[in-house]
Amino acid sequence: MPVQSGGSWTESLESETSASAISFFEQTTAIRRTAEDRFTAALDPAWWVVRGPHGGYLSAIILRALTEGLDDATRPIRSFTTHFVAAPKSGDLDIEVKLERAGRSMSFMTARADQDGKPMAMALAAFSAEWPGLSFDNAPMPEVGSPDEGFPVPIEGDQVPAFLKNFDMRWTIGDPPFTGSKKAELGGWFRMRDTVVADACVVACLLDAWAPAIFPIATQPVVAPTIDLTMHFRTPLPLPDAKPEDFFLGRFHSSLGREGFFEEDGEMWTQDGRLVAQSRQLALGLT
Repeated sequence: MPVQSGGSWTESLESETSASAISFFEQTTAIRRTAEDRFTAALDPAWWVVRGPHGGYLSAIILRALTEGLDDATRPIRSFTTHFVAAPKSGDLDIEVKLERAGRSMSFMTARADQDGKPMAMALAAFSAEWPGLSFDNAPMPEVGSPDEGFPVPIEGDQVPAFLKNFDMRWTIGDPPFTGSKKAELGGWFRMRDTVVADACVVACLLDAWAPAIFPIATQPVVAPTIDLTMHFRTPLPLPDAKPEDFFLGRFHSSLGREGFFEEDGEMWTQDGRLVAQSRQLALGLT
């Protein structure tokens, strides 16, 4: 979506023709500029996990504020890290962004998200144009069946968090949750359930959509709040040929759980095998 200089993302959406429908994701991650470096977002309970919003949803809102604060389409997001300080409640979230440094090709920014004057999340971001350099690809997409062959992740039931209803997920990687598997790995095909082209904010949300990778090795339910989440965007988004109905393949895995913490690494490919994003998070695995 185009962003008008000096105007809010929401205002730019309202200037679109009526033929261009606004998706639920765009509506619930919309921000309103309240000052040159400040924005407000309304957190929607449809994205709740247990006692707070889904981390990917919160990250997407903060990334939207950072992107609009920079207002430079020639420098797409490359690296984005969010530390989750506390769980916000439903209602307004205030976001302050700051341009820390702008070089000839790269810009570094920070963001702080507050609610009722208390910190909820803090973020670091690097935006950059393309650079000349070594090119290689040793990250082949896993061989799995098509999205139609995947097992649909349930979105109904008393134990299903509200946020899962926003995704269309087809499980193809890993053993079932809480089965004592030897491998902390899961994933499959996924996309937003509503009609929206996957830009960087959508991908940020998707990168935190799957259940924690430790669920298969656990033998009972685990609470796994995220401490920090880093995302690396390996190409500008949206892709030139992107369509709203596109699926992505995500694989998420962990190698160590110790002293209550575990790490989780993720990769995300297009259906034709292009690696578009990677993630790493540190989380708690509480039984």
